[in-house]
Amino acid sequence: MVSAYLSSNYVIQKAWTQTLEARTGYDAEALKADPGLDFVASGPYMNYYVDNNLVVLIRDEDYWGQDDSMWGKLPAPKFLAHTIFAETNSGFNAFKAGEVDINQQFIKNVQDLWLVERLPISTYFPDAPYMVPASLPTAYYNLNSYGLDNVAIRKAIAIATDYDAIISKAMTNQSPTFNQVPRSVMSPIAHEQSLYSQTDVASLQWTGKDIQGAKNLLNDAGIVDTNGDGWRELAGKKLTYKAVCPNGWADWQPAIEIIAEAGGKIGIDIQAYFPDWSEYSTIFTDGTQTEYDIFMVWSNAAGPASPWGRVRQLMSSEFVGWTNNWSGNWGGYVNPRIDEIIAEIPGETDLAQLKVLYTEATEIYLTDVPSFTVMYRPDQFYVVNEKVWTNFPHHGDGTNPRIPPLTLTDGWSIAGLYNITLTKHIVLPILLKN
Repeated sequence: MVSAYLSSNYVIQKAWTQTLEARTGYDAEALKADPGLDFVASGPYMNYYVDNNLVVLIRDEDYWGQDDSMWGKLPAPKFLAHTIFAETNSGFNAFKAGEVDINQQFIKNVQDLWLVERLPISTYFPDAPYMVPASLPTAYYNLNSYGLDNVAIRKAIAIATDYDAIISKAMTNQSPTFNQVPRSVMSPIAHEQSLYSQTDVASLQWTGKDIQGAKNLLNDAGIVDTNGDGWRELAGKKLTYKAVCPNGWADWQPAIEIIAEAGGKIGIDIQAYFPDWSEYSTIFTDGTQTEYDIFMVWSNAAGPASPWGRVRQLMSSEFVGWTNNWSGNWGGYVNPRIDEIIAEIPGETDLAQLKVLYTEATEIYLTDVPSFTVMYRPDQFYVVNEKVWTNFPHHGDGTNPRIPPLTLTDGWSIAGLYNITLTKHIVLPILLKN
């Protein structure tokens, strides 16, 4: 966690922070409201211009990183500009036109941009899944909801869900399938996949669309339709659930709809709801709410604390019952053995024993099914248009260490700014500072 903290939090100058505190009267709310545009930058760029539609950084010509002991030069672009678009289509059209160089938004059938429209657009990999899948969007069960404390119901919904349809319809194949990367608590990244025994958990893994298997599971548990209305009951009460994700999330909404369809095929009534983010953010973070029963949440992606941080996020009981929970275990799962494993892993240095612990964590997760991963999603989407700039990071481009497919403003991806070159001369508009 210390490594993760140090690599993901900004370095902020103490003297400037004290100035900020003083000018806001040491009031926490006032401090958060201050945009801090006079910040002191430690990286190669600093603030230049900001309004409601545009944020521009300018290269620091005195940046210490041009010393021979570091880069030995400055990054190629003098300006980094981020346009704030009113809606997704405007950003997409600007990207197609070459007005945006790096795009971090989900684009359906992204391959059509170069295969059909013949645009100078590419992704990190030339073929599907096109990106690096490091995040695992997950459907959490609210274990306070009627019937969802029953593992047969949880697993039946999970194995009935058509993940291939989610990957093809929701992700347009920008995700490996669960046949290609069998489900576990791991991302598809090779290092994580090496940390558990796939053989030991193979009998617990599922690829989905197993309607008959789900029906058999429910029948064997005595969860059947007793009144002939087509819906199963538990102890005489109909099983009906609300599944929810934010409105407008183009890859999550179809996933929720497909989960609801799976419920209908096995006699469990699941209705899909799509509230705005402002409302949704108060739903999944509230460990005491009972209105919604299945909800989509992201998972920890690649980083120094992964995959341990993901196991903790998926199942640690430390988060149970929180009312402002942005940390994990949003369904309220409790298992003392998992808590022991989470406590053991950080201090374990023997790789063989680590593999034993991660395998056991995977076995517990796939057996109890407190939630289930619906797709492998890129940590960030990464699509580049080389109309203006070229030589962006791509898989197999020979850079060492390899530059990750991010927006060239995060972590080591900043190294990509030193490699890109102009394909054509452009004249930037002059932005006059107030």
